[in-house]
Amino acid sequence: MAKFKVNKKIVFPILGVFLIVLAFLFWPINTNGTLVQVDEKLSEGKKEFLATKDSSADSGKKTNIIILLADDLGKYDISLYGGKSTPTPQIDALAASGVTFTNGYVSAPICSPSRAGLLTGRYQERFGHEFQPGDRYPKNNLEYYGFKYLINTNSWKLNPKIEYPNEASIATQGLPKSEITFADLAKREGYSTAIVGKWHLGHNKGFFPLDRGFDYHYGFYQAFSLYTPEDDNPDIINHHHKDFTDKTIWGNGRVGIGEIRRDTTIIKEKAYLTEKFAEEAEAFIDKNKTKPFLLYVPFNAPHTPFQVRKKYYDRFPNVKDENKRVYFAMISALDDAVGRIVAKVKKEGLEENTLIFFASDNGGADYTFATTNAPFKGGKFSHFEGGINVPFALSWKGKIKPNTVYNTPVISLDIFSTIAAAIHSKLPTDRVYDGVDLVSTVNDNKVAHHNLYWRSGDAKAIRSGDWKLIISGKTHKQWLYNLANDKSETTDLAQKNPEKVKELQVALQNWEKGLIKPLWPNLTYYEFDFGKQKYFVDL
Repeated sequence: MAKFKVNKKIVFPILGVFLIVLAFLFWPINTNGTLVQVDEKLSEGKKEFLATKDSSADSGKKTNIIILLADDLGKYDISLYGGKSTPTPQIDALAASGVTFTNGYVSAPICSPSRAGLLTGRYQERFGHEFQPGDRYPKNNLEYYGFKYLINTNSWKLNPKIEYPNEASIATQGLPKSEITFADLAKREGYSTAIVGKWHLGHNKGFFPLDRGFDYHYGFYQAFSLYTPEDDNPDIINHHHKDFTDKTIWGNGRVGIGEIRRDTTIIKEKAYLTEKFAEEAEAFIDKNKTKPFLLYVPFNAPHTPFQVRKKYYDRFPNVKDENKRVYFAMISALDDAVGRIVAKVKKEGLEENTLIFFASDNGGADYTFATTNAPFKGGKFSHFEGGINVPFALSWKGKIKPNTVYNTPVISLDIFSTIAAAIHSKLPTDRVYDGVDLVSTVNDNKVAHHNLYWRSGDAKAIRSGDWKLIISGKTHKQWLYNLANDKSETTDLAQKNPEKVKELQVALQNWEKGLIKPLWPNLTYYEFDFGKQKYFVDL
């Protein structure tokens, strides 16, 4: 037998290159152990404020508070604003019993930052909650470049590689512990507090709902969860999408921080979540009907994954597009759940003593192709109207006249300030609050805000009166619109109005002086392609 002779001059260099490539691919890049630092001054202020009893508080009957929040619900997905796809009689009736805001905004076009602003009444950029908290970052170059070049990520794009946070660093991401939530505020006034639904503001010790002013939590910590386990249940319609995020959601929906919990105990829940959240809300109201309560119900509907019970699906027999049919049915289920909670308030005779909000955390997710947000431009993630102008209503029998319509811009930050006024709570003076009391503002027909602001990395926007300036991330391209006659943001007026552009730039810059840098990095950005117009925003 002939001996095989190794040509060392060829093999060794190849082996060396192979080892170098291997070392490069598996070289760890999630090695940044920097922990998010707590603002000690604000933390001390929070501690002192919550420990001090409010001696000026009204000793009379206290107002109950209910905040109903939809997830990725577009303004024109419901009939309240003239949408034709899905009748929403319960949401419409809630709004008709009080005030409908025709220009209701959120402080961010994406889940977690928007919720951070909602719960604190402060622009979340003031305390660094500018991006989504990271559940996971690339561990090595193989993961990074595989994600960047080998996986079809659609319009989600990777930002340039950095030294990513490690597990210890990730564990410190979440709503900063120095911030005061509306649950903290209510507990200080002797309220029972609960959250039923999606949290998405941190999933480690110190960031759990029970650490942030809530006495009770039923729901999940993550950005998403399955509405019900995916199995062969004939009562459930499951509809998958092709984008990479949907695959992740179906695979991880009931794993780890996506699991359903009652307080800290994991529950093997099989009930359809939208209905279960309504049931849990009813039970909390029943348990606390003789004492003041604050109930926050952040539904996950109609966020992906697309799952719905057949009885809702059967309401749309004429919709041939399966994707849209399931989406419309999910909204119909949400509408029923809202109706159940409102009906429980009425049944217990609490209507005149209960302030109810309804809103969405951001605009519709048009990447699902189930909604377009038309006539608005853009959708979730964007600072165009489709991403930030959302359904928004308030009801308080005897305090707000039925069928009131308020056209001046308001923002989700106002919910905190309205709650504070309703429960007669003072606010700490060591931090800036950005909201107004919507009840007095509407009743006195006052202007709520002269300017509203947004920032997601280098993507920014400002609305001042009818004027709106949008600045794209990456390219820093600017567009100026007059929303009074162009709510679809089709006609760029920047070149014709350079002085207005400059004025709004200066206002934005002045606002940014009161902000801090993001507390953690963002992994991705999103690219909107409007034909001749491209727009980029960090997530």
